[in-house]
Amino acid sequence: MPRTSGSANDKTDVTIIGAGIVGICCALSLLEKGLSVRLIDKGEPGQATSYGNAGVISPWSCVPQSMPGLWRDIPGWLFDPNGPVAVRWRYLPKLLPWTLKFLRAGRADQVARIADAMAALNRPNVDLYRHHLAGTGHEALVGHSWYIYAHRKAADANLDTLGWRLRIKHGAPVERVGGEELRAIEPALSPDFKAGILMKDQARALLPGRLGQVLADKARSMGAKVDRLAVSRIEPNPEGGWRLQTEQGSEDAAILVIATGPWSTQLLKPLGINLPLEYERGYHMEFHEPGLTISNSIMDVDRKFVTSAMENGIRSAGTAEFGGLDAPPDMRRAQILKNLTKQMLPGLNTENTSEWSGVRPSFPDSLPCIGKLPGYENLFAAFGHSHYGLGMAPGTGRLVADLVTGTTPNVDVSPYKAERFL
Repeated sequence: MPRTSGSANDKTDVTIIGAGIVGICCALSLLEKGLSVRLIDKGEPGQATSYGNAGVISPWSCVPQSMPGLWRDIPGWLFDPNGPVAVRWRYLPKLLPWTLKFLRAGRADQVARIADAMAALNRPNVDLYRHHLAGTGHEALVGHSWYIYAHRKAADANLDTLGWRLRIKHGAPVERVGGEELRAIEPALSPDFKAGILMKDQARALLPGRLGQVLADKARSMGAKVDRLAVSRIEPNPEGGWRLQTEQGSEDAAILVIATGPWSTQLLKPLGINLPLEYERGYHMEFHEPGLTISNSIMDVDRKFVTSAMENGIRSAGTAEFGGLDAPPDMRRAQILKNLTKQMLPGLNTENTSEWSGVRPSFPDSLPCIGKLPGYENLFAAFGHSHYGLGMAPGTGRLVADLVTGTTPNVDVSPYKAERFL
């Protein structure tokens, strides 16, 4: 396909709706293949869901959210005001069908298959981010890091569990350490943590929102158009390609990639494509004058949140709140993270803080939807990355670029197809 340029209605090769980290990575990989690209988003690039991430970029992220026996923990989480999961009770009837699919995805006969598909997307993520950042002058935005799983009970730091066996199978370099060695690595950790598991050879985004901005700027430098524009509807153009209804009127697109995260299914439902995408609201709390340092990303395994050092302080992120896409945030959830982080890091200064909330797009099987959407020509999906959007974004971008250009991917794409739900 030839490279083109000009106004919005000129023949741009590929239009991507959604300029989050996934859409940006799709743009970069398509540009590398010589296609002209336009990114459209109602907000600034990289400033929605991925903005609030804890920054973990792990090639070894292959453990699904739903695992065998997880159902036993859910009631305790729901009734614990400090627990990692919350449901707005009026939303529960709408959530139930998705929950049943989620629990089925956690059966023993499903988990290994899902883990393989997660690993295929995540394995190249550090190398691909470094590739995309090369030449920007901001290469240090992705720094070397370990991922520390901190346990209060030494017996719980067990490498023989299913989750750790899956990671080890996919090549994760891991090491179990006791409490004293754990605090030698991270002296600020509370002595309540008696053991930990180190997952090595990975990376951390030192400010996920700025990472998105830098990569969007690189896409612009490679010729991409990036437009701030809300798209309300898409429909097939009788003359070929697609017609977009926007706040500024009607526009045409030859090839369309839907990468607008939790808002993606709203564009697809009028086309008869109904996918079980759920909306998990997450929160983070930042400590801008923490008074201490940490060197790695640390998960409090009991409380299910992650704390990482950022350029502007220390950030704790986590929790999953189910209440629908349009439910307003409950910033008390962020305050819970403030208290829990103080328990993890007793010397933490909690005076100067800021809080954030955003919505994750989650399918019940922890896998995104990637590839051609059934029943339509030149319509591709790249959304639904659950808790793994930052890690899976560059692999998704490379896969989308292959599929759009008719290149045979080097991974099995069948686990990501929309047809698995239709």
